[in-house]
Amino acid sequence: MDVMAVCAWIIERDEKAITMGLHLLPAWYPDCPADHLAEYEGVAAEMDALHLRKIDLADEVFIVNYDSYIGDSTAKEVEYAMIKGLPIRWLTHDPVGIKIQEMVQGLNAREE
Repeated sequence: MDVMAVCAWIIERDEKAITMGLHLLPAWYPDCPADHLAEYEGVAAEMDALHLRKIDLADEVFIVNYDSYIGDSTAKEVEYAMIKGLPIRWLTHDPVGIKIQEMVQGLNAREE
């Protein structure tokens, strides 16, 4: 989630573009699991459908494939965006991703 938040910030700050799709819930959110909240709360199908509607509104899609990971829902969203003919940007092959990588490396160097 932190990588997604920084990507959204960089895209909005540097590219003056609107980003959608990020939910940063606070630690006090009840029984919040580390991941897969939609499945945990029983709303995965509804969230998947909502994400496709967001793609319908988008000019492009930015995939945060940190460590080259893509989950099942994201893979479906990529396929949908491709069918719609939208440009797809990948964190691992984008200037935003390079900035993120440099930040993470800097953090790791400070921690050593």
